[in-house]
Amino acid sequence: MRPLLACLLLALSLPAAAQIYSYTDANGNRVFTNEPPQGSNAEIVQLPPTNTVSAQPTNNTSTNNTAQDANAMDAPFSVLQLTNLPTDEAMRANNGTFSVGVNTLPDLAASQQVQLILDGQPYGTPSSNPPLQLTNIPRGDHTLAVQVLSGGRVVQQSDAVTFTVQRVALGTPKATPRN
Repeated sequence: MRPLLACLLLALSLPAAAQIYSYTDANGNRVFTNEPPQGSNAEIVQLPPTNTVSAQPTNNTSTNNTAQDANAMDAPFSVLQLTNLPTDEAMRANNGTFSVGVNTLPDLAASQQVQLILDGQPYGTPSSNPPLQLTNIPRGDHTLAVQVLSGGRVVQQSDAVTFTVQRVALGTPKATPRN
């Protein structure tokens, strides 16, 4: 059985080692072929050696990712801040809906999420994809911060930012009777 297998492997490798010939046809086109044509001066094309790349050793990526996530949970963020919040002027959001971004450095690990803290209370569901949306926030002054969560525990929290929501109510004024 082994000699048959060896013969099959050798037979399969023969086409890969075949010669390549080049000649010019009657129309002046350069032609490449694996069989030299009869009656023409075909040249053997010398090919450079093929490129090879050795296989890299495989690492257990799930173990590496878990180790990286564990290191990321322990390392504090040098930057953790909210973006897209005006602090010098009121935020105009007539229906109280707006989005805020979260800037982190380094980036969040795969196992980490961010959670908004509105007026000292968790707001919305934790997410790993900022920007985060706030809905139907009442007018007035509010504080907003963001926490980084990993496995349900708080890794780090940003400083709270104070902002004002301005909601314009469009109503019809009461008519005053004329005397």
